[in-house]
Amino acid sequence: MTKEELLSCLTGIEWDDFEVKESKKELPKNIWETVSAFANTIGGWIVLGVHQSGKHFEISGITDPEKIEQDFFAVIRGRQKFNVPVDTRIERFDINGKWVFAIYIHSSDQKPVFFNSPQNTFIRTGSGDQRASEYERNAMFRKQSYGLMSEKTIPNSSFNDLKKDSFDGYRRFLKDFNADSPYNKMENEEFCERLRITADERLTFGGLLMFGCGKTVARHFSDFRIDYLEIPGTSYNNATARYTFRIPELENIWEYYLVLIQRLRLFADNEFTTINNMGAALEESPQFDALREALINMLMHADYFSPMKSRIRVFNDRIEFENAGGFPRPVKELLKSDISVPRNPVIAKLFRCAKLSETAGYGFDKMLLWQQNGNRNVLFDDNNQDLSKVVFDRIIPQVTPPITPPITPISLEDKIVVLIEDNPYISRSMIAQYLNIGLDTVKEYISKLKKKERLTRVGSNKGGYWQVKK
Repeated sequence: MTKEELLSCLTGIEWDDFEVKESKKELPKNIWETVSAFANTIGGWIVLGVHQSGKHFEISGITDPEKIEQDFFAVIRGRQKFNVPVDTRIERFDINGKWVFAIYIHSSDQKPVFFNSPQNTFIRTGSGDQRASEYERNAMFRKQSYGLMSEKTIPNSSFNDLKKDSFDGYRRFLKDFNADSPYNKMENEEFCERLRITADERLTFGGLLMFGCGKTVARHFSDFRIDYLEIPGTSYNNATARYTFRIPELENIWEYYLVLIQRLRLFADNEFTTINNMGAALEESPQFDALREALINMLMHADYFSPMKSRIRVFNDRIEFENAGGFPRPVKELLKSDISVPRNPVIAKLFRCAKLSETAGYGFDKMLLWQQNGNRNVLFDDNNQDLSKVVFDRIIPQVTPPITPPITPISLEDKIVVLIEDNPYISRSMIAQYLNIGLDTVKEYISKLKKKERLTRVGSNKGGYWQVKK
């Protein structure tokens, strides 16, 4: 940051990556909250020696710059306050005889970053610091093992825990659509070991998720599912029914892929595109390719150990892929690179061996094909630690898919249930905002749902979540 850039920032309000704090002889008491927040999100500048009044900034200056600098770096480099090293740099400016420090906090690769205890983990929301919830902290801890969990083996498991139809179906698919693959000549045992479906004769988590039988999957993932709904409206609030189509619960990822890809093809522009019963396109369709890439991207980058479930929502004006697990880096960085660090490398390799996904990167370029031949956008949302979202704008088709089951009006009670199923951590105020109703109304309906035993609260009001009875 230059002096001119700093002065330019001070003419506006605080940004997501820029915060001022008045500091003359002592460090501000809340500076460590901001250090944690920037390190846990996108990084940013902390500017010391500036007084803020509303949206106006005044250079107040630092009267003891040497002490302030020594105190700051004593904490950052001392490793006694923060759990991991925090990468920082400092710029010093003399503005009209007054000292101002601009300290840049780099986004950390070792999240969560907290001081004194995990409860002091902060994240950046808007232009402020917010204490991370237990759920958000756990998501960051899981992210530390990015790319490792799916390769871990499961005690007391074996090839026999795979669903034979799923595994055999995948092998037939591989022979049909990647006939030259050397894996086709291998016996099942070698095939599984080479592709890390098994390791030392035990299943890996990736192998189990991809081809496992439902009973074994449920033993390790208590609520395994990919949630898919087609909603007849542009929001939950104006939908004419709760949904018109829902994918039933299936046993493993490969089964979900085969069913979901058949459904998503209905929303590709090229009506002459055909795919076989294994989900492979037989004709060119940029829109279909974009949706398939988004689906596979979601399946191989999902955090299956999270209580949040991956879900697809087809509204009249858009298709949303919301994934349990954030991107490892900001999307703007990933768009510049073809390097992919999948959360589940076993699952990623199985899709790539079958030529169903890009061999490098996150497939963003292929997803952007959705924008061809029409006025539509693709949005990549990476603003959350625990989830990521890809949204495809739709032009409402003239012919809609068959309606199954028959449409029935959706009640306000059911709309609230749908929102809670979508996000068990949703707050009452967020429900009120989504449905454009009063907070008291939300509280009244939640009370009714509890009495009917359709809804229970697990944990505290702030750190807990909702549980809907099926």
